[in-house]
Amino acid sequence: MTTASAYIRLFPFLSWLQNFSKETFKLDLNAGLSGAIIVLPQGVAFAAIAGLPPEFGLYSAIVPAIVAALFGSSKHLISGPTTAISLVIYENLSQFYTPFSEEYIGAAFSLTLLTGLIQLLFGLVKLGTLVNFVSHSVVVGFTAGAAVLIGFSQLGNFTGVTFPSGSAFYEKVPYLLNNLGEISTPALIIALLALIISVVFQKLAPKLPGMLVALISGGVAAIMFGGADAGIKLVGALPSQLPQFVIPQLSASTVQQLGSSALAIAILGLTEAVSIARSVAMQSRQHIDTNQEFVGQGLSNVIGSFFSCYAASGSFTRTGVNYTAGARTPAAAVFAACFLAGILLLIAPITAYLPIPAMAGVLMVVAFKLIDFHHIKGIMKTSRQEFGVMIVTLLATLFLHLEFAIYVGVVLSLLLYINKTSHPELASVTVQRDEAGISSIVEVTSEKDLECPQIKIVRLRGEIFFGATNNIIESLHKEIDECPTQTKLLVILKAVTFIDIAGCEMFSAERDAFREKGCDMYLSSLNPEVRGMLNRAGVLQRFGTDHIFANKRVAIKKLAASVNTEKCKTCKARIFDECAGNTLALDEQ
Repeated sequence: MTTASAYIRLFPFLSWLQNFSKETFKLDLNAGLSGAIIVLPQGVAFAAIAGLPPEFGLYSAIVPAIVAALFGSSKHLISGPTTAISLVIYENLSQFYTPFSEEYIGAAFSLTLLTGLIQLLFGLVKLGTLVNFVSHSVVVGFTAGAAVLIGFSQLGNFTGVTFPSGSAFYEKVPYLLNNLGEISTPALIIALLALIISVVFQKLAPKLPGMLVALISGGVAAIMFGGADAGIKLVGALPSQLPQFVIPQLSASTVQQLGSSALAIAILGLTEAVSIARSVAMQSRQHIDTNQEFVGQGLSNVIGSFFSCYAASGSFTRTGVNYTAGARTPAAAVFAACFLAGILLLIAPITAYLPIPAMAGVLMVVAFKLIDFHHIKGIMKTSRQEFGVMIVTLLATLFLHLEFAIYVGVVLSLLLYINKTSHPELASVTVQRDEAGISSIVEVTSEKDLECPQIKIVRLRGEIFFGATNNIIESLHKEIDECPTQTKLLVILKAVTFIDIAGCEMFSAERDAFREKGCDMYLSSLNPEVRGMLNRAGVLQRFGTDHIFANKRVAIKKLAASVNTEKCKTCKARIFDECAGNTLALDEQ
């Protein structure tokens, strides 16, 4: 490893800073400004959900966002307070402390520090690869479901209607239809104005800060309607103060009391962050280093806990805003945090005039953009299984807690992976000649593809391990049982890259089982790693050198020369060169 690469490994932000241009600066600056405005009401709301004063939600949108951007791998992921983690923190801490109390706030910082240390440890020991088992279909379904939830969560702000506390997304439309008289005309007009302006800017001038223009336009419209006096909800005045330095308490009793909660929040936060990063990366075509993302999330919470922040993770809404607004590098997240800090210090009173309906209109556009219609159509066309996984994940996201939806997707991905790997492809193959008389190995797809009545040739693709052996055995016996006259079975293993001890034992046992049926088994085209494993397990010795061939050409030549010539006289297939008596070589492929 060179000195330069070592520095980049320790400080990942050096890689994108090297190519930071004036054009990139403008795009990231615009995206950061839009993100700073969007996070204002969210930070306040999430802090309330977590049982903390509003300023701590804003602090958690500043420090963790900067650290995660600098030390993570995603170009667009924005870290900060989230709904799911806020709820989990409240559920865990409220059992021991009174929400909003000093003890509660101190425990929140300690919990954040523990969470960050666990996440950092996961990243350092390279557990990020576990997230790779979350399939593409899960990410698409999870993203679409989250987009629907974001959209419905803004329905009240969009229309001015107050929905019953705790109402599910599917209960909101019927409630709205039954209470159309409660719709606030000013709120609806402001929200629609912001929505239309956002869409127009995205279509006609995507590089300009359309979302910011939409929010400013909504603010002007709110003033014209009369602002708060007209019943329009506003963000309200914010405290003019930066995050304060604190030292979280981490005694043995604290670790014992909060350890299990920290582990749950750490896993939830990492899964959320990486899932969000991957979902956006599919659209931006960026590679995500999950281990580095774990490190970035861990450091963001460790450092954040010393600056009055509670546990943070990736945010779907703010990441969506960041990507849609045209961000190109993690600098956009840093700019957003800096703008938010500036807002707190300089123009906090002005934010009191920002209408929440305008923000709802912008977030509706963001939610719609998160639904990846292109990939959804592709999954529908290519795989029923993947489409089923996507639908189940989407429904789980809608009807279960967000963390459970992710877990459902992970389990489905693992089950799908296990199902695929435990069913290696085993296909019958035969020899055919083209118009030039050149012979080649082809897969048997119909009765027109003639096979030798004495030699059965199959090709195995995949990995041979304990979970796949039973399926391989059943498939091999089925092939021979369909044609009892085939007394020689050639298994081509060129496409097999791995075999474990269970696979080795399978070949030893099935060699004897087929001999009892009057059929000899032969192996050819062994991968060096597979050959080495079979040799160490004693399988090659058990088969004998006359039953192991270097390649298909040699195998077919030897086996064709050893068949019952009396049966060959009445054979109509005559697929081998040896049958025709010519010397055309098989095309090795």
